[in-house]
Amino acid sequence: MGETVTLLAGQLIQMFLVLLLAPGVTGLVRQTKARFMRRRGAPIIQPYRDLIKLVRKESVLANNASWLFRSAPYAILAFTWVAAALVPTFAAGLMFNWAADVVALVALLGAARALLALAAMDIGTSFGGIGASREMMIATLAEPAMLLVVLTMALTAGTTRLPEIAGFLIAAPFAVRASLALALFAFLIVALAENARIPVDNPATHLELTMVHEAMVLEYSGRHLAMIELAAQLKLVLYLSLIICLFLPLGKAPAEAGPAVWAMGAFTLVLKLAAGAILLGAWEVSIAKMRVFRVPDFLGGAFVFAFLAILLAFLTGEVFN
Repeated sequence: MGETVTLLAGQLIQMFLVLLLAPGVTGLVRQTKARFMRRRGAPIIQPYRDLIKLVRKESVLANNASWLFRSAPYAILAFTWVAAALVPTFAAGLMFNWAADVVALVALLGAARALLALAAMDIGTSFGGIGASREMMIATLAEPAMLLVVLTMALTAGTTRLPEIAGFLIAAPFAVRASLALALFAFLIVALAENARIPVDNPATHLELTMVHEAMVLEYSGRHLAMIELAAQLKLVLYLSLIICLFLPLGKAPAEAGPAVWAMGAFTLVLKLAAGAILLGAWEVSIAKMRVFRVPDFLGGAFVFAFLAILLAFLTGEVFN
């Protein structure tokens, strides 16, 4: 009974830890970009202030907004939060880690994306339709590459469950695996596209010819916009956590180790997330956004990398199960 309570407490800590860190990671990315451009920039805690300000404001809805438009932000935040909370972050083997299957996470994120696209088209504005169509175009190209990366990890570790994949990579002898390197390249491209980051999209722009994510949320305000913004921030932490779990799992604490070791695992997680945010900020100031019609070529590269990863896994004998 005591062990069950401990594991449940650890799961709750993980659930609220990702929620607490999400705005800070976004703030660190923005601060890094500002520093590289020799500007002071907003403080790292600015996203927290923005969310509080939006929650306090009244939500303005169009007269023809349906129940879907009103309820979509709640469902989008719920799906994204559940997906982010299931990824093993500071500890492995917590209460609900059995449900941390990569295929299930892709399904949750797909459901959130579909709801956002439908809500964007609900009002009938041109911006919403443009953003939704572009989002679905990116999704049809990114999800196959994502699933191929999942298949590569499943062939290597013998499972699609994140705790077991992380445990396999920690226990396996150190070796340079070409298939995992190619899978990492493919996953990085998919992560940039799924989070609407440069070069696929620019989260800081509001130009009609370049908007994807921002075009879908222009009609939202107040608490509805706060939930969508928080969901986007959670999604960024989710993908960074997936990279850490699948490719850099060292430093993860065992679930039965207790709170003291969990604290060390949480500290390691914060350092890894901070490093990922800084690298993302440096990447975004060093490259320009590509045109929309070049995005299929960019995501096609992710598909090629993921396919080559599976092929090399077979050719080099990296398939263990």
